[in-house]
Order: sequence, then C-alpha cells, then structure tokens
Amino acid sequence: MHNNFRIAVIIPAYCEESRIRGVLSSIPAWVDHVVVVDDASSDRTADTAGQWADPRLVVIRHPQNQGVGGATLTGFYKAMELGAQILIKMDGDGQMDPGGLTALITPIVRGQADYVKANRFLHGRELAQMPWLRRLGNIGLSFMAKLASGYWSIFDPTNGYVALHADILPLLDNRRIHKRFFFETSLLMELGLHRAVVRDVYLPARYGNKISHLSERNALLEFPPLLILGFVRRILIEYFVRDFTAVSLLLLSGWLAFLFGTIWGAYHWWVSWRTGITASTGTVMIAVLPLILGIQLLLQSLVLDIANTPSDPLWPSHSPTDSPP
Repeated sequence: MHNNFRIAVIIPAYCEESRIRGVLSSIPAWVDHVVVVDDASSDRTADTAGQWADPRLVVIRHPQNQGVGGATLTGFYKAMELGAQILIKMDGDGQMDPGGLTALITPIVRGQADYVKANRFLHGRELAQMPWLRRLGNIGLSFMAKLASGYWSIFDPTNGYVALHADILPLLDNRRIHKRFFFETSLLMELGLHRAVVRDVYLPARYGNKISHLSERNALLEFPPLLILGFVRRILIEYFVRDFTAVSLLLLSGWLAFLFGTIWGAYHWWVSWRTGITASTGTVMIAVLPLILGIQLLLQSLVLDIANTPSDPLWPSHSPTDSPP
C-alpha cells in the first residue's frame, strides 16, 4: 500500500516476451497488484510473465487482439475487482520508468487530481530535439487535444504512462473510449465531459531500441477527425445541453456574425467577378465588420472556456468517506 491506498499496476502487453520480465522485476514492493493483459500476442509474453513468482501477479489473456485501449480497460476492471483504489497503466516495453510511480500517483493521493499523466516534454528539452516536422505535428495534435478535451494545461496527450483513481472509472462511457492508439486521448475527452481534474507530471521516456507500433503518418491522418468530432461533442454537451452560459451566447453570436460576413462577402465577390463592377465600400464593410466581430466573440468564448478548466477533483466526493480508507 502507499499512503493507505491500494495500488495496482496494469500492463497491457503485445509481443513483449523479451521485455516483460524486466518490467515486472522493476515494480516497487509497495504496489499491491500487478495485472498483465496479454493482448493475443503471437509470442510467449503471457507464459514469460506467468513465470514471475510473485503473489501480486494476475495474468489475463485476450483470445483476440483488442488494442492497447481494450487491454488497458480489461486490466483496469480486473484491478477494481481486486480492490485497488489507484490504477496505473505501464506499457510492457520498458520505456516507462517505474521510478516515476510515486510522482505519478502523488496528486491523486493528495486529493489534487482524479487522473495524472506523464509528460515527456514539460521542460521543452526533449521537444526541441525532435525533427521540426514531427515537432510541429506534436504541437498541432496537442492543441487539438486541448480543444477536444477542455484541458488547456496539459501536453503530450498520447503519453500512456497514466494513473486514475478507481472511483472515476465507473463514471466513464466505455463506448466512447477508443480501444487502440487513440485510447489515451479519447480517455482525456471522456474525463473532460465529467469535469475530472487532470494533472501533468514530468517523466521522460526511456526509448532504448524499441520501435513504436504507432505510425506517425496514421496518427496525423486518423487523429484530427476524431479530435474535431470530440470538440464538437464537448461544446454541444457542455455549453448547450447541460447549461447555457456566457460561452454559449458568445459561440452562437460569434458563429452567426462570422457566417453572415463570410456568405455576404463571398456572394458579392462572385457578383463583382461576374459583372466586372467593383463592390461599393458599404458592401465591403457589411462583410468585414461581422467577420471581425465574429472572430472577436469566438476568441472571447475561447478565453472563457480556458478559464472553465476543471479544478475540483471528483474522487473524494465519490468515495464512501472523505478520507482515504
């Protein structure tokens, strides 16, 4: 146990026969449960893990591959059955330093967060070492993840080294949580709809010679549409279904003004192009002023949305008592 909390480490593993024993042997003694989920590996990952002689270990085998998200959720629910209160996800490839476990769970233990994730780029040194194209893509996807989740103070949304208070898991809609490489980002989006508090902690990765299964090209093609849909869903639910606030009013008026200016301007530009007659100053101003006003209103709604980031953790209020058991 750690500070009277029962801790479980969940390890989704796919073809990690050569690495899984090293990961298991590095887990601290204060961890209560270790759940390895072999996601239909084609090698002996499950058998190798099962040879680790430790009563804390539970090995689960998926008959069919479900992806890292599916394997992690299986491990989360099994850990809850075992009575764990804090659920930690570590990958089976050895890239996540177990020395960071204490830092990862501390905000949850102190009642400051519901979910904590590692951030490899908190100080920017590692980000600066990336090729500029990959860095640009990482920054762009992180910004879109902020929009989609509502967590404006986080970065590195695809980082899989995470900790979650077990009381939060039953609140989440598993149908909305992606089962493969979009898992971590989709989990952030689902947490945002419940206004769970999320914190970043700096934990650099240990890459070694491991080749990531995540294709950067696929991420740049597949993630943006999912993030855009998540953003639209969040805005509709948070500002038009559950409540109607100043943000709702600014969004409505901003989009109406922006669309009116765009349509008016486009139509009269087309008329001028067809007739060869230059539009009057008044016609141009009728397009420009709503555009400027609409952009200003949308920017103001963004400012208010950033200020609306959740700050009160959920888990103390969902626990049987207000203090750790």
